[in-house]
Amino acid sequence: MSEMTKPNPVTPYLSVRNGIEAISFYEQAFGAEEAERYEFEGKLGHAALRINGGVIFMADEFPEHEAMTGNVAPPTLGDRTTFTISLQVDDADAWHQRAVEAGCTSIRDVTEEFFGRHGKVRDPYGHVWSLVTMKPRPDQASGPTL
Repeated sequence: MSEMTKPNPVTPYLSVRNGIEAISFYEQAFGAEEAERYEFEGKLGHAALRINGGVIFMADEFPEHEAMTGNVAPPTLGDRTTFTISLQVDDADAWHQRAVEAGCTSIRDVTEEFFGRHGKVRDPYGHVWSLVTMKPRPDQASGPTL
């Protein structure tokens, strides 16, 4: 794995249906950049996408291999998901708008919260994305840090 695709110590791994199509969608909705792609059995076996300075992995679901992969795509779960992908962004309103224009459904419009501006969208593949612009912490004039 190259330095450009080296994941963070914790990297979400999304299971989707129509993975190759999903890559194009994530490029449009979230400015993703495809770093690597491998096909398997005529489907997306693995991809790495860079989004907003981080990396996510994704693959098509393979229900016949669930015992080995340990996951399935949200449609298999009745369009539910078990986690939210949180993006700390420079402008939550603009990111939310771009995602909705690309085809996401807004499940929480961007509002001012105690920690900053925050909204949520669900992508057409069933995953939920939290878009957050953090307020500077009172003890750090230079801005939020993790």
